[in-house]
Amino acid sequence: MTTENTTQATELASQYINQVAGDLERNAKEQDRIAAEIAALQQQLTALQHDHAVLVNVQQALGIAATASEPAPADSATVPSPRKKASDAPGKKAKEAVADEPTAKRATKRSTAKKPTTKNADSKAAQPTLVELVRRHLTEQSEPRSAAEVATALSQVHPDRGIKTTVVRTTLENLVAKNQAQRTKQGSSVFYTATPEDSAGSAED
Repeated sequence: MTTENTTQATELASQYINQVAGDLERNAKEQDRIAAEIAALQQQLTALQHDHAVLVNVQQALGIAATASEPAPADSATVPSPRKKASDAPGKKAKEAVADEPTAKRATKRSTAKKPTTKNADSKAAQPTLVELVRRHLTEQSEPRSAAEVATALSQVHPDRGIKTTVVRTTLENLVAKNQAQRTKQGSSVFYTATPEDSAGSAED
């Protein structure tokens, strides 16, 4: 009887050990998935903050251009002036017209000079997010790529974005969690490939 009880206790302990190991593995995977989502959301937040700053600059630039293009109020026209001889009036009006001409031209030039700033700001605001860049890069590849390879390729195309391998890796893991990418292991290395559009679409539905 003692031997039978010992055997049952051993089997029960083994079951608990297996269950705890499985729970730990699931917990670790869930932590990785949430960490990847947080990193991706942080990247999107950074991009939105950058776009916001650009749009604020555009708004300020447009406000300055609009103010410069408005005609200055003619205060002198509202103040009565002493009557002059009839012969002096035509000459004075001609001089005032000539003096006003450069002011209008300068305002037009300032308004025209601000237009390239708007175009440049719009092009910056239209930049894709890192998630879109990584997904697009994987789709264009015919073979699996590591996080370092993806980061290197994107850095060459977008040197001004300061793309890091760690951020790219978390973005790739986030795509894997959303079934928009597939992860494979070759020894100690991890490689990623894009999920076909049909599979990704059905998973999102």
